[in-house]
Amino acid sequence: MSNYQSAIEAVKAIKEKAGSSWDVINPESVARMRTQNRFKTGLEIAQYTADIMRKDMAAFDADKTKYTQSLGCWHGFVGQQKMISIKKHFNGQTDRRYLYLSGWMVAALRSEFGPLPDQSMHEKTSVASLVAELYTFLRQADARELGGLFRQLDAATTESEKAAIQDQIDNHVTHVVPIVADIDAGFGNAEATYLMAKQMIEAGACALQIENQVADEKQCGHQDGKVTVPHADFHAKIRALRHAFLELGIDNGIIVARTDSEGAGLTKEIAVVKEPGDSGDIYNSFLDVEEIDVADMAEGDVCFNRDGKLVRPKRLPSGLYQFRQGTGHERCVFDCIGALNAGADLLWIETAVPTVHEIAGMMNDVRKVHPDAKLVYNNSPSFNWTLNFRQQTYDTMVEEGKDVSAYDRANLMSAEYDDTELSAIADERTRTFQADTAREANVFHHLITLPTYHTTALSVDNLAKEYFGEQAMLGYVKNVQREEIRQGIACVKHQNMSGSDMGDDHKEYFAGENALKAGGAKNTSNQFN
Repeated sequence: MSNYQSAIEAVKAIKEKAGSSWDVINPESVARMRTQNRFKTGLEIAQYTADIMRKDMAAFDADKTKYTQSLGCWHGFVGQQKMISIKKHFNGQTDRRYLYLSGWMVAALRSEFGPLPDQSMHEKTSVASLVAELYTFLRQADARELGGLFRQLDAATTESEKAAIQDQIDNHVTHVVPIVADIDAGFGNAEATYLMAKQMIEAGACALQIENQVADEKQCGHQDGKVTVPHADFHAKIRALRHAFLELGIDNGIIVARTDSEGAGLTKEIAVVKEPGDSGDIYNSFLDVEEIDVADMAEGDVCFNRDGKLVRPKRLPSGLYQFRQGTGHERCVFDCIGALNAGADLLWIETAVPTVHEIAGMMNDVRKVHPDAKLVYNNSPSFNWTLNFRQQTYDTMVEEGKDVSAYDRANLMSAEYDDTELSAIADERTRTFQADTAREANVFHHLITLPTYHTTALSVDNLAKEYFGEQAMLGYVKNVQREEIRQGIACVKHQNMSGSDMGDDHKEYFAGENALKAGGAKNTSNQFN
């Protein structure tokens, strides 16, 4: 018996117990609604997706070609359309394809304060709200797709047709996939981190990404002015995340520990040292200090003992302490090893440029201690990918003794180089970057943090340019609607996408022949059949 038929029989049994007042309840209608609503709570989603991620992590350990990917989505509709597209283009499957929830985009696009920089100034609850919103839209995509199959089942005229559709229903692939969700630096102390984590997990998040910046000084990973915290502070927040997962029963929840140390030159605190060589001592060893005598101490100076000598760390007027130049690599490796020791599952290293050997260099050092250490890498729009990879290709050509006289390294972004040999090589290196870093640097998950911020801006610009210009209505018809039809974009029937047909189904379930349906001969959506 199929899952759908089993659901019908289960509802029949419930109906019989309820008595005559339930005579008008159709078990088949209820079974359809139950099938369309596979996940009842966010915690069900969190557990389901955590299991997927853990399975994918094990598969990656065995085969480095099986890395995972995601795109950052700032609205439920964006995430929904992404997963519908993936199912359409990849044989109805969603394997190894996730969603990313970007704190940057929450700040820029979802804050009640209006557009904000990526500095943890947006409302704490807005992140969990977006997790819930994304899963609401993904569940609706399931309901819409299954609703279409049920209507096909009703219209089928042969047993073979019915059997084929029934098989699609019983083996339906959900649009619900893991979300890697950005909790920034925890929005406060460890308790605040724990409370926010609970909200995010209850909304469905199975993977939480947290960074080692000071919560109230947080900056985007690709900007200046980043301030890190001693390991004791960061590890307390990692443990807060783990406790939140365990409290809610998601025992295999995933923690992604991000370090911004490669580009962060400042710290707010001198770490507490309990014994020589501990994490606090190592953290302090990276500080930029000068050896002084007691007599040289000025009023208000902060000094400490290092190897029996009195040293004074360089302190900015803001009160922040400065690390030595050139220590970013070492600090990143130190951070990563410490985070894994504290219970993190995956690592995230922010780099200045997307360079395979640089990422691999840091991960190779980490893997000397933790051989299975896996990385989440931000394929960030903050990088000028074209320029970076053209410059890397230029440098390789120079090393190989090739003639580069036709190129100006400082001006390689210029369109005049678009059809050159250098550009073709650079584009191929860009194309294989994910596979290369998965193989060379153990990058398990590749994401683009805010691509849909840029695609929205680009598409609106293209439409506005045409619609408000000489093309007028043709600007929309030719470049949007006609392309939707040609490419099979389901949203061309926007009423259907918004849930109108599902609403009609429900009206029929609830009111029978009295149902006032939106679908019918006069519905203009029929023009797109």
